[in-house]
Amino acid sequence: MPATNWARNVAFGAALYEQPTSIDEVRAVVGRADHVRVLGSGHSFNRIADTSGTQLSLTSLPPSVDIDAAARQVRIGAGLTYAAVAPQLHAAGLALPNLASLPHITVVGACATGTHGSGDGNTVLASAVSAIDLVVANGDVVTIRRGDPGFDGAVVALGRLGVVTALTLDLVPSYEIAQYVYDSLPDEDLDADFDAIFATGYSVSVFTAFDEHNRLWCKQLAADPPPGPILFEALAALESRNPVPGMSPDNCTPQLGVPGPWHERLPHFRAEYAPSSGDELQSEYLVPREHGVAALRALREVSSRITAVLRIAEIRTIAADAQWLSPAYGRDTVGFHFTWTAEAPIEVIQTVEQALAPFDPRPHWGKVFTQAAQYERMPDFARLVEHYDPNGKFGNDFVDGLIA
Repeated sequence: MPATNWARNVAFGAALYEQPTSIDEVRAVVGRADHVRVLGSGHSFNRIADTSGTQLSLTSLPPSVDIDAAARQVRIGAGLTYAAVAPQLHAAGLALPNLASLPHITVVGACATGTHGSGDGNTVLASAVSAIDLVVANGDVVTIRRGDPGFDGAVVALGRLGVVTALTLDLVPSYEIAQYVYDSLPDEDLDADFDAIFATGYSVSVFTAFDEHNRLWCKQLAADPPPGPILFEALAALESRNPVPGMSPDNCTPQLGVPGPWHERLPHFRAEYAPSSGDELQSEYLVPREHGVAALRALREVSSRITAVLRIAEIRTIAADAQWLSPAYGRDTVGFHFTWTAEAPIEVIQTVEQALAPFDPRPHWGKVFTQAAQYERMPDFARLVEHYDPNGKFGNDFVDGLIA
């Protein structure tokens, strides 16, 4: 039984730990349990997966990946990571339109928490979901499809409606990406050309330690012309980089413009390596796109109070989506992600929250935060919870406090 999450900042309090090997076993566990929460890859940094009852791992379910090439869809079993699914899709000539920084996370967990990658035209990972197989409180299996009532509240659902045992995902034709890194992007250029910078590639990130030496990560479609040796006054890196200072670039996906399959370039980190030791904390806040530069400037104003415990911050853009609890629901979005040292005090995270408060920030559901956001569809989601789980079997104090 895992005693902690990946970062080891949360000690789980489950009375029982179950690892079923079939859907029937999942149904039996759910049927007899008073409280159930599912643990994915453990990459959440808060108590979203914790419970006083039964903690359920789905990693021993059959690793089914059923591809329908004609329909450009795949149905995958729960417990699978993107690293396990993506190569099979690529071998069939298909792809997902977007991936997160880490391929190590489970598909179900990433979708349930609104996890995203980057790109002006890319939405959160949950947007690819077209159907959900769900074990509900009485042990029955229901399927919710795109277009069904409540579907847009059932994908990014924080595990609150039941146990997701399979997802059907929409696919696109496979594509190649070439990854370029640029050093020393000046603050003034980042601010003045913010929109143009994030439009330079299919997926773009800016990494910063708030020291005026920003680093630009540009992932372009391989068929597009290369961006050249200078981009917005930033200089092309002549050797591979790791986004986190002091970490080996060997852990990272290939750079220097070498083209490769989408699943080997869109993540920052290689599937075969651990991205770090786990000795860190993370938080992330997503604000409306129009506030991106103002929010960045507000963070710079408090940078002297946060940099001592900051490993790196990442800025990304995400397109608006229709998932009720997605941090990008209804608005094009800029995300500010912070990787902290393990010793970072909560006061530092509160400093970030105070700086971003004027810009209507929504925290990432799986990260460390102290201030929840207001979601206009939260009352609709609460009614969905009442429909599928009237007795609160899939709740816990953390999640129920967010949707109260």
